[in-house]
Amino acid sequence: MFHSLRFGYNGLRRNLSTRWADIATVGGLNRLQWTGGDDDTTDIEGVVFPHEFGGLAALEGVRGAAQSGAVLPLITLAGNVYGLHVVEGVSEDQSFHDALGRPRMDVFRLRLKRYAGGGFSPISVVATLFG
Repeated sequence: MFHSLRFGYNGLRRNLSTRWADIATVGGLNRLQWTGGDDDTTDIEGVVFPHEFGGLAALEGVRGAAQSGAVLPLITLAGNVYGLHVVEGVSEDQSFHDALGRPRMDVFRLRLKRYAGGGFSPISVVATLFG
């Protein structure tokens, strides 16, 4: 799962877009027909303080999932289940570096997209945790 959510986050923004086709009619407004969904994206923003609480390793894990094309379940520690997602982007703004160049503060942003292929089941969650 997305282990970076273990240290909390400041905000979560979801965007869902769908398509509707106009069907011309005589003597009235066009009818609409739903033709499917386009995107279901989630943006997560947060701040970690690596010296005090860690967190950079978790962000590296998310970055690794993005580079390997892994499909992961997005579940918060509060139990909110958002389904399977892929990582489209990870960005960080590191500041307040120590003498060794390690950041004391890291503002991160994750861009996730809902994965439409395959099924989402408790078995897939267990397989992700222990696989």
